[in-house]
Formats: sequence, C-alpha cells, structure tokens
Amino acid sequence: MEYPEVQPSEDPVIKPLNLDHQFAESPAESDSKVAKPRKSSEEAETKVSTPANSTRKRSDARNGSESSSGFSRSTVSSSLRSSNSAAVPRRNSTGGVSEKSSASSSRLQNNASSIAGKKPTTPSATESVRRSLPELRRSSLPSPATKPTSRANLSETKKSVPVSLAGRSLSTSTASDTSLQKTVRKSSVKPSLSASSSLKKITSSSLDSTASSTSRKTISKVSSPTTRSPTVSSGLRAGSLSTSLNRSSNLSGRNKAATPEGRDSRFIVLPQVETKAGDDVRLDLRGHRVRSLNASGLNLSPNLEVLDLSFNDFKGPGFEPLANCKALQQLYLAGNQITSLASLPELPNLEFLSVAQNKLKSLSMASQPRLQVLAASKNRISTLKGFPYLPVLEHLRVEENPILKMSHLEAASILLVGPTLKKFNDRDLSQDELALAKRYPAHTALCIRDGWEFSRPDHAADSTFRFLFEQWKDHFPPGYLLKEASIDKPFEEDACRCHIVFVQESTLTTDSDIILKYQWFLGEKTLSNFTAIPDANGEVYWPKHEDINKILKVECTPVLGGTEYPPIFSISSPVARGNGIPKVIKLEVHGELVEGNIIKGQAKVAWCGGTPGKGVPSWLRRKWNSSPVVIAEAEDEEYQLTIDDIDSSLVFMYTPVTEEGAKGEPQYKYTDFVKAAPPSVNNVRIIGDAVEGNVIKGVGNYFGGREGPSKFEWLRENKETGDFLIVTTGTSEYTLTREDVGRRLAFIYIPINFEGQEGESVSIVSGTVRQAPPKVTNVKIIGDLRENSKITVTGTVMGGTEGSSRVQWFKTNSSVFNGENELEAMSTSKVAKAFRIPLGAVGYYIAAKYTPMTPDGESGEPVYVISERAVETLPPSLNFLSITGDYGEGGILIASYGYIGGHEGKSIYNWYLHEVENDTGTLIHEVRGLLQYRITKDAIGKFISFQCIPMRDDGIVGEPRTCLGQERIRPGSPRLLALQIVGNAVEGTILSVEKKYWGGEEGDSVFRWFRTSSDGSQCEIDGANGSSYIPSIDDIGFFISISCEPVRNDWARGPIVLSEQIGPIVAGPPTCQSLEFLGSMMEGQRLSFIASYIGGERGDCLHEWFRLRTNGIKEKRSSDEFLDLTLDDVGRNIELVYTPIRKDGVKGNPRSIISDEISPADPVGLDLVIPDCHQNLEIVPQKTYFGGQEGVGEYKWYRTETKLNGSVLADISSSSEDVICGQTFMYTPSLEDVGAYLVLRWIPTREDGKSGKPLVAISNSPVIPAPPVVSSVYVKKLDSGMYTGEGEYSGGYEGSSLFSWYRETNDGTIILITGANAKTYEVTDADYNSRLLFGYTPVRSDSVVGELRLSEPSEIVFPELPMVEMLTLTGKAIEGDVLTAVEAIPKTETQQFVWSKYKKDVCYQWFFSSDTGDRTSFEPLPSQQSRSFKVCFEDIGRCLKCECIVTDMFGRSSEPVYAETAPVLPGFPRIDRLEIEGRGFHTNLYAVRGTYFGGKEGKSKIQWLRSMVGSPDLISIPGPGLGEGDWHSSAA
Repeated sequence: MEYPEVQPSEDPVIKPLNLDHQFAESPAESDSKVAKPRKSSEEAETKVSTPANSTRKRSDARNGSESSSGFSRSTVSSSLRSSNSAAVPRRNSTGGVSEKSSASSSRLQNNASSIAGKKPTTPSATESVRRSLPELRRSSLPSPATKPTSRANLSETKKSVPVSLAGRSLSTSTASDTSLQKTVRKSSVKPSLSASSSLKKITSSSLDSTASSTSRKTISKVSSPTTRSPTVSSGLRAGSLSTSLNRSSNLSGRNKAATPEGRDSRFIVLPQVETKAGDDVRLDLRGHRVRSLNASGLNLSPNLEVLDLSFNDFKGPGFEPLANCKALQQLYLAGNQITSLASLPELPNLEFLSVAQNKLKSLSMASQPRLQVLAASKNRISTLKGFPYLPVLEHLRVEENPILKMSHLEAASILLVGPTLKKFNDRDLSQDELALAKRYPAHTALCIRDGWEFSRPDHAADSTFRFLFEQWKDHFPPGYLLKEASIDKPFEEDACRCHIVFVQESTLTTDSDIILKYQWFLGEKTLSNFTAIPDANGEVYWPKHEDINKILKVECTPVLGGTEYPPIFSISSPVARGNGIPKVIKLEVHGELVEGNIIKGQAKVAWCGGTPGKGVPSWLRRKWNSSPVVIAEAEDEEYQLTIDDIDSSLVFMYTPVTEEGAKGEPQYKYTDFVKAAPPSVNNVRIIGDAVEGNVIKGVGNYFGGREGPSKFEWLRENKETGDFLIVTTGTSEYTLTREDVGRRLAFIYIPINFEGQEGESVSIVSGTVRQAPPKVTNVKIIGDLRENSKITVTGTVMGGTEGSSRVQWFKTNSSVFNGENELEAMSTSKVAKAFRIPLGAVGYYIAAKYTPMTPDGESGEPVYVISERAVETLPPSLNFLSITGDYGEGGILIASYGYIGGHEGKSIYNWYLHEVENDTGTLIHEVRGLLQYRITKDAIGKFISFQCIPMRDDGIVGEPRTCLGQERIRPGSPRLLALQIVGNAVEGTILSVEKKYWGGEEGDSVFRWFRTSSDGSQCEIDGANGSSYIPSIDDIGFFISISCEPVRNDWARGPIVLSEQIGPIVAGPPTCQSLEFLGSMMEGQRLSFIASYIGGERGDCLHEWFRLRTNGIKEKRSSDEFLDLTLDDVGRNIELVYTPIRKDGVKGNPRSIISDEISPADPVGLDLVIPDCHQNLEIVPQKTYFGGQEGVGEYKWYRTETKLNGSVLADISSSSEDVICGQTFMYTPSLEDVGAYLVLRWIPTREDGKSGKPLVAISNSPVIPAPPVVSSVYVKKLDSGMYTGEGEYSGGYEGSSLFSWYRETNDGTIILITGANAKTYEVTDADYNSRLLFGYTPVRSDSVVGELRLSEPSEIVFPELPMVEMLTLTGKAIEGDVLTAVEAIPKTETQQFVWSKYKKDVCYQWFFSSDTGDRTSFEPLPSQQSRSFKVCFEDIGRCLKCECIVTDMFGRSSEPVYAETAPVLPGFPRIDRLEIEGRGFHTNLYAVRGTYFGGKEGKSKIQWLRSMVGSPDLISIPGPGLGEGDWHSSAA
C-alpha cells in the first residue's frame, strides 16, 4: 500500500501510533502506514475512512528546541476490556485490518465519525492537542462516558478516522514546523491521568528511536471517548496497564529524550500485524522487569497468540518455555538484553517478531515457517551467519546494526530470504540489488548462512567453491581432491546433469577406483528443507512439469574401498520451462541380430515441456559398402528380421514428435550385420492319402538363410520290432506299394543351408497305409478304328485282378468325356476285353468303361477311355477367321469363322494371350470351346488370339487356324465393386478390409479409417491408413468405418467408397500383447521390461520376477518394475510373469517370458588390502571380488626395499629389481622379508578362466621381525660319545644365542650340566643310563632375548656297544667233526675298554640251511646255543651258520655276527660196534649187527668167515654178500 506525502499546504492528518510494536518513523523515512479496517458483520456498517495523506516529518537542525507531547486523559473500563475478547479487528502484517470488528467498536467508530464531521477551528501556531485512541492490547478500552477535554481542535480532522480496539496504550502527540509548546488538557476522570503518564513514558524512553537535534511532528489518529464510568479492573494489578502507567507519571522527566542528547532521539515505524484481543490469547508484560520465562506467575498458555515482553530485563537464552505456545502469532522482545536467539524454538504460527534494541550479534535461530515480519534494528548484528529459514518473510529490518557496513547487504538478504521478501529496512527492494542478487551462484545463500564473506558477484563462483571446499576437504577420500561440483541449468523434461569430479592427487595412489553415489532433492528455496526425490539416484535427473521454479539439489557420496565418506552437494538455479522441441537422448536396439528374430528399437526422448507424443520410427537396410535403403512397411519400433536382411546392417531411425506437432531432429542407430539363422525346419507333414498306389509327399517350412541340398529319407515300420528301416533317400515323394500296406511310414527332413551347414532333423510318422480299392490305370483302346475292326481295351489293375474286371463299350460324338449321359451303350458289361466295331459306330468315337474288380466281387471306380479318333475320317478346313468386339477390360470379343469339309462336328475353340505378337501364347482354359470371351484383368496389356481346329461330325480334325487381335487389351476405369470390414468390434482385435476391385492392376489404393460417436459425429483416425486396423482404448464406444479410393497401378483413381460402420467397439479382455526384457542379461545389471497392453483402461498390472532353478523350482525374486541381477542369478534363467489388470479390476491371462541364461560380469577386483606384516605370521589379504563365481586367481608377492606408489607400483611386474617371493593368495613372510615392503599383485579370475585387470596392493609398513623364538629344538647324536643340539631360529636375524645341556635321571630329575654351553657335548661316565636335554635361548641380532626352549630328552645315553669284528669257525664241515666259533674283538681303545668294563655275556646260535646246498634260508637248530657244534649225519649236504651276539651290563645287544660253512661233507665210511648175535649150534642162525658211519650207506659188503677152534686163520664162507641195510641178515 502506498502512502502519499502530505503537502505543506494541507493540514496534518491524525494517525494512530501503536506504541508497543509500531514506532515513529526515522527522519530519513518519509512514508508511514495507516490501517484500513473492514466492515463489521455483526452490527450495522460502520463507515470508516482512511486518511488520504500522511505527513512529511521535518527537522530543523538549527533551532535546537525541544518538543514535548501532550496526552488526553480517558477512563479505562474493565467492562469494556472484558468485552473486547469477542470480536477484535485483526491486522495483517502490513497494517490492514483483516477481520471484522465487534458491536462495541461500531459504536466507538460512530462517535469518532461524529467528531470527525465537525469543521476545524482556526489553526494557530500553538496547535491544540489532538487525541487518539490507539489499539489497546489486554489492558482496557476507553469508557463511553468520557467526554473529550480538548477544545474544538478535535474536529480539525478532515475525514473520519478508524478506531482500533486492540490498542495497547493512549498517546497524543502534536507537531509543528517550529519549536512550539504543547498543551495538555486534563480530563475530568481521574484514572486517565495515570494512563497519560504511562504513555509519556513509552514515547519518551521505551520506543525504538534514534537521536535527532530537531523537533518533530507526530501525527496521531483520534477516536471518540466514551461516557462509561472511569474504573480500572483489579485484574491489572500484577501486570496491568494501569499499574504500568502509574509507575512513571512524571512527564517532564522523559521529555529529554526528544533532545539531541537524549538516548532515543528518533522512532522506527514497523509494519502493523494482525492482533487479537482477549484475556485467553493475549499477555502483555511490557516493562515488568521480567528476567526469565520460568518466573512464577508467568502463565504461557498453549492458546496464547500475542505475547509482549518488550522493555524488560530478559537476557536469554531461555526461550524453551515458548515451545508450548504453538498458537503464538506475535512476539515482542524489543528493549531487552538478549544476546542470542539460538534457543528460540520453532513456532508454527508465529507471524511477527520484534527483537529491536537488544544485544544480538546474529539472527541465528530455528526456522519459523510463517514469519512475515522480522524487526531487528538497533542491535549489534555484524554477520549473516546462521540466518534461519524463513519461507514467507516479507519485511526485514536491520537498521542501526554494524552489518550495514557490509556492501550490498540488501542483495545478500534477497538471496537468504528468497522471492517472498518485499521490503528491506522499510523500503521497497532496489531493482539494482535484485539484479545483482541474480548474478550469484545458486548455493550462495547456503554459503552466507555458513559464514562466507559476501563478495562481488563476478568473484562469487570461485569464492563460494573455495569456501565449500574448505568445509569438505577434511572428509574427502584419501588421495582425492574435489575438482568441480556444479549442476547444469535445469529445464523442464530435459536432462539435467550434475558435474561432480574428484581427481587423484599426483603424490598419492589408491588401490581402488572411487565410486560416486548420487541422490537428488527438491526444494522451494535454497535454504528450504529439501525433499529427496524417489529413485533419483543417478548422475542425470529429468525435471518434471511440477518442478518448474523449484530448486534442485544433488548430494554426492564418494565411496572408496567400501567406505562411504560424507557427502558433498551442489544446488541448481530454478527449473525453467522447456522449449517444447523434443530431442532424442539415447537410441538402443534390443534383440539378437539373427534371421527370424524380432528386434526392437527404443528411444529415450527429452520432451522439453511438450506433451509426449508418438514418434516416427522407421527401419533401413544397409548392404555392405552401400547406402541405407528404407525397408517398406517397416514403420514400427519392432521389426522381424527376414532373409533379405542377412549380411546387412540395419539402421533404426527415430523422429520424436510431440502431441502439439513439434518435431525434433531424427537420430540414427546402426546395428551389426545380421546373421543367418541355423538351418531348421518346422511344420513337417506328409501330404497325400496313405493308400496303396498313391504318391505321398513330405513337406516342411524351411528356415535359416537360403536352403541348400536338404536331405530326405523315407522309412518303413517293421511290424515285428516296431523299428523303422530306410526305404529310400534323396526324394520328398514316395509311391506307396503293396509292401507298405498295414504299416506306417516315417519321413525325415534334414535341413541344409546354402553353405552346407546341416540343421537338426525333424521327422513325422504317417498313419497306417491302407489297401487300395480296385483301381485301373493306363487304360487304352488298341486296334484299328474302322468298321468291323476288332479293338481291345487294356489297363493296369491294382487291388483286383484283370480277369475279374469288366468292360462295357459305348459310342459318343465327342472325344472329350463329359459324363456317362453323353455315351450311348453298345454292349453290356462283360469280362471280355475285346470288341468288334459295329456299323452304327461309324462317325462316332469309341468309349470303353473299364470297371476293376476283385475276385470276391468288390468293384472299384470305373475308368472311361475314348478313342483318339472316329471310325471314319475326312479332313475339314476353314475359309475365313476373324475377331470383333471391344478390346477394353470387361469387353466382349466374338470369333467368327467359315467351315468347309462336310458336316461340322464339335470344332475346337481356344483363346490365347500373347505378351508380344509372335510368341506362342498362353491358353485361356476358362473359355476353351467358346466363341465369346469376356476380357479379364489378366489380359490387360497383352495381345489376344483365337484358334479354331475344325472337326467334322465324324470327328475328323482339320488344320488349325489362328487369328490375332488388332490391338493390346486396355485396362478398365478403377472402381470398387464391394467394400466391407471383417472382424469383431472388440478392442485389440484386427479389423481387416474385404474389397472387390475392378479396373486393371490395382496399385496403392488409399484407405482412411473413421471413428463415429453415438451422436453421429465422425472423425478420421490419425495414422490409420492401412488395410487393417486394431481398435485401441480410444475407440471404445465408437463405431468404426473405412473409406477406400481405388488406385490403379498407373495412378489412375476411381470414386471413393465408404463402408458400413461396425461397432460400437467394446473393451477387450485385458491382454498383454507383447512382453520383452529390457536390459543386459549380465550380473550386476538392472533388468526391466516392456509390455504392450490392450483391454480397456490399464489398471495396476502385476509383474512378478522368478529365478528358475535347474530342478524346475521357481524362486520369487521381486514384484518391482525392475530386477537387479546378482551372483545367485548367474547361470540361471529369469522368468517374468506379467498379469494384465484393467482399471475395473478384471484380470487377464498372465503372460510370461524366460530370459537367456544370466551371464557373469567381467571379473573385477574391487578392493585389495594387505594387513600389517609380521615375520612367520601368515598374511591373509582382504580382497573384494565381483564378476560371477570367482575362480583360482593369479597371485604374485614381491619384496621391495622402498614403498612404491603410483605407476611404479602398478608396473611392478615389469620391474627387475623387485623379487618375487610367493605365488599363492596367503603368504608367510620369511627372514628375507624383514624390513622390506610386501606387494601383492592379484589378477582376478572367473571360474571359467577369464581374467580381469590386475590389482596391486602394498603393505603400509615394512615386515616386522618376529620375537626371537626357537622351535624344533632337538638333540642329535654324532657318535657314541658326542651329541649336538639343533633348533630352528626365527624372529629376525639371530645374534649370539645361548646354549645349555641338562641330564635327566631315571626318576625324572633334570640337572644342569655345568660348563656345557656349546652346541656340541661330549658325554662322560656320569651320563650313562641317563637322558640328555639341549637348552636353546634365542638372542636376536639386536640383543633381544627370547624364551629358553628345551629339547625333548634324548635316548638313554649308553657307552659304545661291545662289537664283534669278525666271527670264525674252527674245525671242518665234515660229518662227525666239531665246529667251534671264535670271535675277534676290535682293537680300538674304546672297544677294548667296553669289552673289559661293560661286557656281560656272549650268546651263540647255530642254524642249518633249509635245503641242501641253499645258503639263503636258514633255520635255527634247537638247543644248539654253545660255542661248539658237532656235525652229524643230518647235516650232510647242508650249510651251517653260527650267530654271535654280545650283551652288555645295560641289557643291550650288539648286532649279530655270522659265520657260515660250506655244505657239510659225509665222513669216511666205517662201522662202529660190529657184533654177531646167535647161538653156537649148527642148526641156529647167526646175525651180524653194527653202526654205520660215513654218510648215507651204500651197498656195503659182508663176508662171513669161520675159523677152526683154536686156529687163528679165518676161512671165507662162500655165499652172496648182503647189501646196504641188511645188517640183520643171518647165515647158517
């Protein structure tokens, strides 16, 4: 609202001075605000006028005089105060009264109007005091009984003045151009004095004013006093207006504020705001020295709407109790000691806030969603840091603050507040500042709020980016810096890309690439609370129509090595409207480029504000090294590859078009070359009746490039086994024979393409072959066709016998069989096949009826045969031949000829068509035998001829003659003979056209489809210009018709014909016409789909994703519109089940598609980290793999003396200085690795062997040596008296380790051996029969001492075993001899000592060989354990062996020593103890007995001798000798 200045000639207009929140204007401000109340709806209309002018305040710096104020006194009525709560005028933030006033206010305004209607008295220099009744708060209203005490100068107002019933105090001020003395007229009512005194206090000391050296003119608004009794409510004692007024009644004491030396020398006028009166919604604690909001007696009701805490001792913080005042609309905190608003809670209904005259350094506070006015003048504000989010702020005042020194403060405020800001420091916004604010980046407001130092706009972009960079830099991923963070200018429905770029520091390297995650947000203003946009998590966002004029924000979260770092952000300018011209962002062609497949082109279009329409797709074919050619009728997004596309590249062209008709630039997408499909065949079938004698044929539909020499095989069923055996190959036709009857035949089709590639064979089995009925073929009449000649009919009979078949003879006038009715019988049916021609047959043709029959009487179909000529012959001829008639299509040509040569028979007429005049022509079968010919379409453009073959009545044929037409046949005018629509009037079904065209060869006739509503209005269907049409959802309820304009192939056009209507079209069942996957079938990719729906208005269709397991079980994955493929999906198929649902809930049949097998992603190593390395501790690196099932990767460990990074680390495999120390995933650092860095180079490998890029990681620190530890400590025996201790040292390089030896007795006591501190130890006698232990205390090279480790006890220490150096046998290995073992003792000193001191016993054992002469197997001889052994008879031929073992005092035995003999020889033969037994009588027998010795006895000889008694001579007794073993023989 504009307020014009008061001209000097006009009288000053009285206006209200609202002292609690509206202050006098400063000298620099010329305009003031006047409230304009609305009419009341409860009482009669109160006519209130608004002052037309306001006064210009003037000051004179020279006079230095002091201005004083006079106040009218009035009575405050408690009754009126209580009545004000019902209806109080409510003011908006700019001062206008927005609500209706009460009945009491109407009366007051009426009084005010009566006063205002009086004429003003003569003005004087000392202008009389004008009274005003300002808006009262909770305190009171003036009594109606109070009379005005001022003189007639109250009537000096030119117009009626509105009365405010919600005023807080009474004030009247006067003004003059010079320094004048103001007069005050007292009221007759006493309480009004205190009120006026309080008002004086307010105007002089409590208001927000500035110093001024001149007097000032104060204008107030006058209202009529009432006449009610001057009483004051007792409820004001605790904090009432009267109490506040009585505190300071001295007017003169406050007048000094008007002097130049006064503290508040000028006032600031704030915009008026809405107010309400009422005890339950208002609380006035102005000037009550309130220190805390928690003070006793302070009732902060939740219903409180107005709270005045001005001019108290409140310092804050401590605003928390206000959190319960959710209904608070106005809050006055001026004139306190507040230093911070940080604890001020969010008040959802707060519209006005005054914090002037405090000690605030900033305006940091909680967001206030409905705050319209913020007055913060006369503070210590020096920064805009922490400025709150105030979405509807209209007025901002920050006068007399240090921040005013800031350049372009107004532009900074515009950036912080936004477009709702209307006034800054009580002035309209400067256009220059508005223009300046638009030059700053979109995120400037956030930077200002965070403490950025406001600078020039041309430097703001770099400065704010550096400011944000400093805030973010400590949270960047290690090794990365932010290079750019910005957003493109956003346009409606166009791609808006964010540019957030991280760069790698040159001095640092990282083991993995950085990953950026995005999330887009939408907000009304820069400082608003942004709302996340669902599913907007890519680098590009497409603003929608509803996003226009809103702000976009993107947050980018960097991820490095699986760790998410704090996000950074960028803010855009407001979203602008699009230009309406669509453009193609991306073109894709989906589908496998194999013949027969359906590929689909998909375009991603930015509509840029236009209504999305239907683009124009088309397909082109490009042969090798040639230009693309448009494919006819390929004008859909889907296209099925044909044989013509093989070895060609396809081009998908798409032109976006909006509904308004705006076209974008067409874009092209080239595909790879189309491959021929593998050869295959389908619909293999056998054509023909499976009856004996018939010819059947195997056919099929070949597919897969050009067909080559495909193979065919016929197989016959074996009745016994059921197997099929090959009958014939190489032909698709087969003649059924008798062998096939009762069996089935199989036909095999093996497709082969032109290149010789063989496809999968397909077979088909016929039905059982049936036996043929009797049938005759190849029927002929044989013989001379002359009178009385004998002729015979012959034929081949199948299914019957020739002997049983019958023949009947006929005569006929025609050589062409036209039915039996034209035949005249000449005989009955007989078995005889011969016939003699009778006289009556002369001039006729002979016909025979041959009826095949079986012996059992079954007859077959008869066959007629007619002789080739009649019985007698005369040559006929023609004398002329001509053609007359119209040579146009549809015309009739008539042939005429003259016949000579007897009576004409049935001459033969033939019509022919000729491409050229001299060719042979093509016979027209339809008019054969006719003299007239109606010209058909096939004859157009050709010559026509007529041929007549004359034939006499006796059948003699003359020479044929031909007549050629004079001109070529002309086409007729194009027209339609019939036109109708065929199909069901159901949405989604195909409506096709049936028409009958006439008029030459039809060209591209023009079709137009029409849609007719029930009221008869008709419109053409856009894009429907073919011979078929599929009704869509837009056609439901309409009638469909079609018009056709016939067009000849030479572009001649005929009349347009309109068909009858069909319909109305009804909604079809919800159906999914097509369903395709969209996306790559690879792990990690997102898979979606494209479904084509028909069947009424689409509802919430169902789409379910399943994973198909190998066992056939389906596992449900998701019901979302997309599916993210994971590792679990690799190697399996994904099934999508789409259930169409109409909007009314009707479900259609679900449709499903199954994907190809999901392939794994390329192997990638995402992360590789080497933990701290310690010697001898196995290192288990931490790695993250992606890309299918991980296989066995390649690992190489390197040792390097320095820590590598960057390209040197990446190329470590090519370095010759670094040593490969391991080739497994886990590695245990050895001694050579101590102090060096370890590097692992990992080549991720998938299970199928495919490898990815290598990933290299290096340890953070060198390998740490292990603590000195010794393991595997043991005692090793060098010889019988010397031992050595060994152990495996680890833990860096070994220093001077300590060694010790211990002796363990049999009772387990371990005794340290003094002086034994070397690795070797020589035993003493004290160590015998004890065990030795070796002690190893490891000491590292840096003198770090480890733990003593003892070895396991050694074996019991014994002296050297007594040994036998050699064992010899004395004696001979001869039967009867004695063998003695003699051992030889070693001559060493030790053995001599051991034998002498520790030998206990020497043991012997004798053995004999098992077989004679065998020296490999010996058996012990029992009881033969002495040193000596006597050889006996049983030992002959065997070898003997003696074993010698020495045992010592410790129970040990030496190794056995052996001595062997040669095979034992028999002893010299002899007889021991020869005796003769028997009695000495001559009749008795004598026997000789003796013991043989000397091996096995042979044929020993016995000779008996006798001697005479007393004679020494022995005389032989003659007789045979006794053989071996006959020692018991006797002799007489």
